[in-house]
Amino acid sequence: MSAVVKFKKRLGAFSLSVDFEAENEVLALLGGSGCGKSMTLKCIAGIVTPDEGRIVVDGTTFFDSSKGINLKPQQRRTGLLFQNYALFPNMTARQNIMTVFEHGGVRCADREERYLDIARRFFITGLDDHYPSQLSGGQQQRVALARIMASDPAIIMLDEPLSALDSFLRWQLEQNLSRILGEYTGTTLYVSHNRDEVYRLCDRVCVINQGLSEPVKDVGEFFDAPATITAAILSGCKNFSRAERTDERHILARDWNMSFECSRDVPPEAKYVGVRAHYIMPMEKPEEGNVMSADILEIKEDIFSTVVTVAPEGTAGESNFAIVRLELPKEKAENYSAGERIFLKIEPKDVMPLLA
Repeated sequence: MSAVVKFKKRLGAFSLSVDFEAENEVLALLGGSGCGKSMTLKCIAGIVTPDEGRIVVDGTTFFDSSKGINLKPQQRRTGLLFQNYALFPNMTARQNIMTVFEHGGVRCADREERYLDIARRFFITGLDDHYPSQLSGGQQQRVALARIMASDPAIIMLDEPLSALDSFLRWQLEQNLSRILGEYTGTTLYVSHNRDEVYRLCDRVCVINQGLSEPVKDVGEFFDAPATITAAILSGCKNFSRAERTDERHILARDWNMSFECSRDVPPEAKYVGVRAHYIMPMEKPEEGNVMSADILEIKEDIFSTVVTVAPEGTAGESNFAIVRLELPKEKAENYSAGERIFLKIEPKDVMPLLA
């Protein structure tokens, strides 16, 4: 099963323009709040109509403005899971699932057998007569996913399904979700702003930046070499400087007063440079290469590491860009104190030239 999604939608001053394809995979739609992730799913599901473009899923054209095609939501066979799971509060778990067989597009004579099979697969047996208010968050998620899978969807779309949960429950439900998505043979779109979920659950990533989709990347490539500063922020990078290319393998970080050698080509359009906090290594003394001299501003213990913030020599932390953060094992951080001069090594492979 495949999905071809290319459309534009304007809502007041906000413009959404997306262009991506996915096939038999879990594709993450990653972006900040209000960037258009949820709106993209609603357009695919038929809840919102795009202004122009084309949406084709599993060979069926859901929407094509040039041909006047716009299927109703119930004709699209989309399985859309909202953050709050959207279960009918006045129906039991069984009734919620049975609505698919009785009123949806999967009317069938053997619906009792279908229900029992779904209940077994999603570990709902024994919860049949419970109402949503009587179910835990994990049980509600399983019922909602069971209802979606019972509809035999051509595409599954999950809108931040784990965002409202505490960390322990989120981990438990993520394991359950991973198993379900692993068994599904079609395309799944996974909306999130959580990079850790995306890394563990998804195959590829499409960043939506202020209503505009960026080219799709493999998960490994996205985290190793994000192309833009927005993608780098979403991938978890915390250190950035305004920059300019000096040649194809060197970039000048203006906010850090530092020229870096890069192991990857520096695009002529590069406007920023990024370095991840856990790739910056303290040195006992300066040496040749990408070594930065800096003054320690603050040392703070985190749960499992220590966060050290520094100001590169000559900057005095005069802007947000000039502050550099590194994360060290607690035993290594014990050797340093605020006000101390420190030397920091950054390998060429860890320097990320970034477009605006």
